[in-house]
Amino acid sequence: MSVLSRFEAGVTGKLTMIEDFLNNVHRPGQYLGNEWNAVKKDFKAAEVTFALGFADLYELGMSNLGLRIIYGILNNLSGVACERFFAPEPDMEAVLRNSQTRLSSWESGRNLSDFDCLGFSLGSELNYTNVLNILDLAGLPLLSSERKIDHPLVIGGGPCTLNPEPLADFFDLFVIGEAEEALPELLNLYRKLKADYKAQTLTRQELLLELSGVCGVYAPQLYLPQYDAAEELISFTPRFKGLPLKINKRIIGDFNQAYFPTDWIVPYVPTVHDRITLEIMRGCPNRCRFCQARTQYYPLRIRSKEKVNALAAAAYAASGYEELSLAGLSVGDYPGIEQLVSGLTKSFNCRGVSLSLPSLKAKTLLGNVSMLIAKTKKTGLTFAPEAGTPRLRQALAKDFPEVEFFQAIEQAYAAGYQHLKLYFLIGLPNETEDDLAAIIDFAKRASEAKRKISGGPAAINISINPLIPKPHTPFQWLGMDSPELIRQKQNFLKNYCKNRRLKLNFHNTEMAYLEGVLSRGDRRLGKVILSAFNKGSRLDAWSNYFSFARWQEAFLETGVDPQRYLVGRSLQKPLPWDFIDVGISKEDLLEDFNKSIAR
Repeated sequence: MSVLSRFEAGVTGKLTMIEDFLNNVHRPGQYLGNEWNAVKKDFKAAEVTFALGFADLYELGMSNLGLRIIYGILNNLSGVACERFFAPEPDMEAVLRNSQTRLSSWESGRNLSDFDCLGFSLGSELNYTNVLNILDLAGLPLLSSERKIDHPLVIGGGPCTLNPEPLADFFDLFVIGEAEEALPELLNLYRKLKADYKAQTLTRQELLLELSGVCGVYAPQLYLPQYDAAEELISFTPRFKGLPLKINKRIIGDFNQAYFPTDWIVPYVPTVHDRITLEIMRGCPNRCRFCQARTQYYPLRIRSKEKVNALAAAAYAASGYEELSLAGLSVGDYPGIEQLVSGLTKSFNCRGVSLSLPSLKAKTLLGNVSMLIAKTKKTGLTFAPEAGTPRLRQALAKDFPEVEFFQAIEQAYAAGYQHLKLYFLIGLPNETEDDLAAIIDFAKRASEAKRKISGGPAAINISINPLIPKPHTPFQWLGMDSPELIRQKQNFLKNYCKNRRLKLNFHNTEMAYLEGVLSRGDRRLGKVILSAFNKGSRLDAWSNYFSFARWQEAFLETGVDPQRYLVGRSLQKPLPWDFIDVGISKEDLLEDFNKSIAR
């Protein structure tokens, strides 16, 4: 039975459903749907129905701009109805399973199995078991090879598709890169083929072959990896003639005219980023060697100030939010950022709307930017130096003049800011204890810089994360530090840090380890993911739900050694993700890699 069938039992049934399902679960408002500006199209009249989901909780999914963009684009297509779904919390999962009720869409309460397509936004490798849980709660076979003609096509998109191979067993299709144009093209082709497919004059494999003709679309069942006796990948080839040897990442050419969801959906419950998030640029002018996001959104594209102002005004008018965040990989590099911030501040300050920017370069604050932002929001600022020494920052291609940095934060303190958050990486190439000690010394200097402004040091939150050498970055050939070594470095930092104004925060070592394995893996990890799910793994990106023991059992049960994925890679041998063309040549990445290890 679905949630919809409980609703359709009448008013009494509807009230019973609400009482049964929502009164005894955490934050029931996240499951209601029908939020302000949500779209509800005629499901039965639609030629193509698409369930769009985020493989994590609602509070994260509704903070994801990509999901909002695709939701708006698909619902603007004639003949297409798009509805949302999210991962339930464990208490809601228990309610669904105990009542034998299937997971359904937020807009109409229809079973996910009733849709033509299920699209997953894959933002984190630690969400992979959530995908299987959602498929299982929807009553769908987990393996794509077991799904039949009456089952939806399962499609993946988002950052994790830069290496989709660990999920190859579970997905029919992946959209590689930006989906704003690729997904409508895919659905238009599916619309033409749907009648033949449903009449069984077109097999599922033939359908996938046809859909693979859309640029950027990858059907893993149609490709074959081969391994040598040492279990090293030696080739990756199409199983059928006419399929491309490489899948080209899709990009939006005219970003200034790209769709933005000004009809901003307003959730009933607070979300992680409970505000309007306005993307002012896509891509990054910098070449930080550890950053996969730079690859994901390459090349750099800019939205004009006039367009940003118009979109901000429209989104505010449709939602009434009291905070506007300017989004991008390096918003401080936006041309004319001071003029943009000044104009938005003038427009929104009188309405009580605050303006926020993500992690900044210190040089962005030189001039009037810090004063402008501080007029409405005077809390803290976030910077990402990444390393404490110039030598390691040069290895990361993240170098900056320290004099400029401390001049900028002094100016921020003068504008009224009280504390800073600093991000650093450990596990870098050729890292020494002196480099680790320099992290604390750098943060201490940042704290003391406030003393000359207001007579007392600032509180500094220091976030320490292990380096995960991600695919399609110059560090993809680099090995990752073991959990034991990472813990040694964390303990060194704890012992070295004696300043009560400095607060150290460490990323969970086992979670980082697992993320490294899954991000650098191949198809053989599919059986590990399935085993971990069957053992109860859910919501692995949340520390209160994460169980490393389950994953260890899954690796042992399947006979897969996770460490093989974290060692340094041969510069000559193929990598599991080499079949994806991200627009940056492997030769350029290799040149950058060689520069990094020379430091």
